[in-house]
Amino acid sequence: MKLADLEKEGLIGKIPIDKKRVKECMALAKRDLRTSKSLSKDNPDWAFSIAYNSMLQSARALMFSMGYRPFGKAQHISAVRFAEAVLSGKAKEIIVILDRMRRKRHRVVYDTSGLISQLEAKKAVTSAEKFFNLIENELKKRKLI
Repeated sequence: MKLADLEKEGLIGKIPIDKKRVKECMALAKRDLRTSKSLSKDNPDWAFSIAYNSMLQSARALMFSMGYRPFGKAQHISAVRFAEAVLSGKAKEIIVILDRMRRKRHRVVYDTSGLISQLEAKKAVTSAEKFFNLIENELKKRKLI
């Protein structure tokens, strides 16, 4: 999917690039990554959810760095689709993981306790770290952080 398609569907919209907002999102992503690591042994459900949030904030930083923001009710989906469109071949596997985590995180937060194992939480943290590093490198290339 292309950015123009996402705009046409009302999932994203143009905004001015705001370096401060990019840095704030990356700071949130880094904080959440740290927190998810510390919780992975004692509270796998929350570690998973917070690892997902780290990935979401990283994706939002990418959006803001390119002058876009999510619109509508499905803003998490918008962020995932945006990352998929921009990163395409570089990160196909991690985008698939992000989207799966998005769906499972919803169940963990709203429906079912004890759904996530320690191993799954650790894998989520590893994925969040990879995604954070990928986005951080993209932003550094463009001198936005």
